[in-house]
Amino acid sequence: MAERTFVMAKPDGVGRRLVGELIQRFEAKGLKLVALKLQIMTAELAKTHYEEHADKPFFGELVDFITSGPTVQMVWEGNGAVDTVRKMNGATNCLNADVGTIRGDLGLSMQNNIVHASDSVDTAKREIALYFNETEVWDYTMPDEHWLV
Repeated sequence: MAERTFVMAKPDGVGRRLVGELIQRFEAKGLKLVALKLQIMTAELAKTHYEEHADKPFFGELVDFITSGPTVQMVWEGNGAVDTVRKMNGATNCLNADVGTIRGDLGLSMQNNIVHASDSVDTAKREIALYFNETEVWDYTMPDEHWLV
């Protein structure tokens, strides 16, 4: 069964002109883009997004980084979308990410790792709701869906 996941191109991903590369990789894997937007996050939204890290010493740096430039929010749909995207992204620390993953190929550091993705279906639902209302996430059929089931 298809599920949805949230993906965000971070300021370094946008600033290094890698958004198209991210989209291309997810599309080539057979995932379907169902929502997309560009914004510079407010500190309030960033704190809400990363609330599980609020008590960690790096929280302030995390908020400063994610609000430092434009980000691209996306919702991707497909069979096992959450796990698929996480595997495609690779380890959070780019130095530990496998070659062939987004972070392994394109990331520079623990913070400058290009992309964020939901770590579970429940987290995806929460994060999608932070950035998109129901009218901004689309249901439609792709002509190749019968090959992707």
